[in-house]
Amino acid sequence: MGNANRPLTPAETRMRTRLRGIVRDLPEVTIERDGFGHSTFKVRKRSFVILGDRDGIPDLAIKSDPLTQERLVRLGPWYRTPYIGQHGWVSIDGESLDWEQIGELVLDAYRLAAPRRLAREADRPR
Repeated sequence: MGNANRPLTPAETRMRTRLRGIVRDLPEVTIERDGFGHSTFKVRKRSFVILGDRDGIPDLAIKSDPLTQERLVRLGPWYRTPYIGQHGWVSIDGESLDWEQIGELVLDAYRLAAPRRLAREADRPR
């Protein structure tokens, strides 16, 4: 098992801050550290984004549906997330990311993980 108490790398800290901005207005989002030291974004105990680090490189996993996963993997640089990819999760490594695309995928992931009422709340204009 990984180190649950490991410090976040500077790159992880920057990405976590950006992700927090994306989920800021979504109802009932929590961020927890798992047993591997990953930052796991959850809605009502259901994970929808996982941020980790692999050999000094940030690693981002996002819940998606199988069709979105297939399209992203085909176009690259996305890949099927190890261990949970069969459930539609996709991953991308690095810090130079398309944050507009990440934002859309995170919102979609929230909608997939959230109970219907919360998903509808997320779609209301703020």
